[in-house]
Amino acid sequence: MPFALRTLGRTRITVGALGLSASYGAGADDVELAFDRGVNYFYWGSFRRAGFGEGLRRLAPQRDRYALVMQSYTRMASLLGTSLDRALKTLNASHADVLLLGYWNRKPPPTRILDATLDLQRRGRIRHLAISSHKRVMVPELAADPRIGVVHFRYNAAHPGAERDIFPHLPEPRAGMVAFTATSWGQLLDPKRTPAGERTPTATDCYRFVLSQPAVDLCMTGTSNLEQTKQALKALELGPMDPSELDWMKRVGRSR
Repeated sequence: MPFALRTLGRTRITVGALGLSASYGAGADDVELAFDRGVNYFYWGSFRRAGFGEGLRRLAPQRDRYALVMQSYTRMASLLGTSLDRALKTLNASHADVLLLGYWNRKPPPTRILDATLDLQRRGRIRHLAISSHKRVMVPELAADPRIGVVHFRYNAAHPGAERDIFPHLPEPRAGMVAFTATSWGQLLDPKRTPAGERTPTATDCYRFVLSQPAVDLCMTGTSNLEQTKQALKALELGPMDPSELDWMKRVGRSR
């Protein structure tokens, strides 16, 4: 069965199972194709590429049907609003649905940063706050904080530690859970790293593996061209892996 729409944690946003990132070269046609196939979580973040932005502008008449995600790595609270306003102006957008504070690995964002994001919420510039972290043991704490609507974290067959450090410890209610690096930065796709006698996974397989985990609400994909986007979207049609497929992915992942 295909992957169904789901609710992104306490944000109550209805999302497709995949999200699309601007960072790797996806253009306007990729955005439109993904939207037509049920993707509605668009991350215009680290690298705000013009083609991706053009795709979002094409979707402007349907703005209420997708979630716009902006990212900031700043550690200066005073810069959050300036960066956000500049990005929104480029898209002719009035607000972002999610502001993602990137790469908080040692400890959660300090009060000054959180207060600045809450001020942006009060002003209607953002709807929800998200935080990304590679520190797995911190993720359940972030997911429990009522101020945080979404948490982005690493999870794939080569890095399955979330199965021990995150998923068993998630509170209810919780933040939306968004996984990234499904292909382990392409390592899982490398046939030279595949054990003898095993099939090398495709990107489709990697997305299906991540989305077969019930605690994952959404998996990010960063495609570079239309063919890669089509391969990612195929995962939505195929749906969850069966136990034998999951075991195969884990065997391959252990070799990385």
